[in-house]
Amino acid sequence: MANLTEKRVDALLGIRALLRCNIDPGLIHAMSKSAHKSGIEPKSSVRPKAHPAPAPEFDTAQLPSARLPVDPRMLKLNYFEDLVVGQRETLMKTVMDTDVVGFAKLSGDDNPIHLCDVYAAGTRFGQRIAHGLYTASLISAVLGTRLPGPGAVYRSQSLNFHAPVSIGDVVTVTVEVAELIQVGRKVRLICEASVDGRTVLDGEAVVSVPARPAEPVI
Repeated sequence: MANLTEKRVDALLGIRALLRCNIDPGLIHAMSKSAHKSGIEPKSSVRPKAHPAPAPEFDTAQLPSARLPVDPRMLKLNYFEDLVVGQRETLMKTVMDTDVVGFAKLSGDDNPIHLCDVYAAGTRFGQRIAHGLYTASLISAVLGTRLPGPGAVYRSQSLNFHAPVSIGDVVTVTVEVAELIQVGRKVRLICEASVDGRTVLDGEAVVSVPARPAEPVI
């Protein structure tokens, strides 16, 4: 073992951690093959069984609904003509375990740092963290339901990640109108997500917003 590189050791430790969690056997098999190529063989006490039981399917339909279906009649519709520079909206969301597991299922990103407590405990974070794009998706929630609101369509989004978000954290997302662009009725917004006053993510979004319908001619 003295001649093994740090990368090879990490690979073996990763296999052992995954075996202690209920992780897809295919992922374990792939890591095992990689470790074998590096000259590492997992000890017999931790080798996968010949016919490992498949990881249970996670049914997102069983997740508790985060909110009731939104009735569009109860939403405030902001047309391009209603918006002003400096206008702001905020959303607060507690990150739940079901949110992280559900996002992994929907996105296909089943990185064990998001799903396995044993594996995550051995990382520099010391615990499971939410997907970065899960946190970013909360920005989309504000843009699509509050500011500008229904009818807004993404044109672009920049993201800068500054710190991890853990399960149980309360994320506060704020968006602010920074510029109104008449051509194409586009709006540039400053976006920020924070936990306990510390910025974990920021960036800029550009969205298209519908114009106010013309008054019917009588």
